[in-house]
Amino acid sequence: MRTLSLAALTVLELSPVEMVRCASAAGYSHVGLRLLPATPDEPVRDMVGDTPMVREVAAALRETGVQVLDVEILRLKPDTDVRTYTAMLETGARLGARHVLVAGNDPDEEHLTANLAALCALAAPLGLDIYLEPMPWTDVRDFTQAAQLVERTGQPNAGVLIDPIHFDRAGNKAAQIAAVPAARLAYLQFCDAPVERPGDLHGLLNQARAERRLPGEGGLDLRGILCAAPADAPLSLEIQMRSCGLPACERALLALQATQRFIAGHP
Repeated sequence: MRTLSLAALTVLELSPVEMVRCASAAGYSHVGLRLLPATPDEPVRDMVGDTPMVREVAAALRETGVQVLDVEILRLKPDTDVRTYTAMLETGARLGARHVLVAGNDPDEEHLTANLAALCALAAPLGLDIYLEPMPWTDVRDFTQAAQLVERTGQPNAGVLIDPIHFDRAGNKAAQIAAVPAARLAYLQFCDAPVERPGDLHGLLNQARAERRLPGEGGLDLRGILCAAPADAPLSLEIQMRSCGLPACERALLALQATQRFIAGHP
């Protein structure tokens, strides 16, 4: 069985400490922690530096045995100085993270590549990999573009993060994954969604951020993605289902059970 991790978006209303305890209760071995908010309307947690909350999370990890798979989210913009992310990277390393999730929000590919390479160099001594996640509404829109940018960095700790919903909505196919070295695909996100793609940006954003589906309950080519990706790559379960009405920890458990069933049924 692959390593399965509870992603922050799945239970975003929980504090990081609550999330660790929720993951433990549900049976996850790993979590992904959101140290910096992804959007302006998200809660801002005091999760960078030697803060009381960081110390609480570290204690909860020790008590439960849950480990941190990844931390998020960094955005590389035209005016980004990657050195400003040093404290965030150090916090991720302190909590035992393996990977850092990054979004590309810079239309100048040459500048973006240079910044990505610099971020990788900053993260390497901390034992962290930098994973670029393509999303259709960012300046790194699809899997192929992300893979090319990652290769151009020349950094061994750079990778591409596949999120099945973004992968599909950008028009990518599982066959494209084989062109990317396995070392660049050390972990994946996992979710399902309807076959029909939203027709506008609002629909894309709402579905991706709030209305995903459990694996096997949509129409994405999850089996194709799993078959093409490294067999031992951990899965970060990013399955926010805002309208279902269930409490966060119930959703976390459903996501875990559905993923386990899907993997067992699609060897």
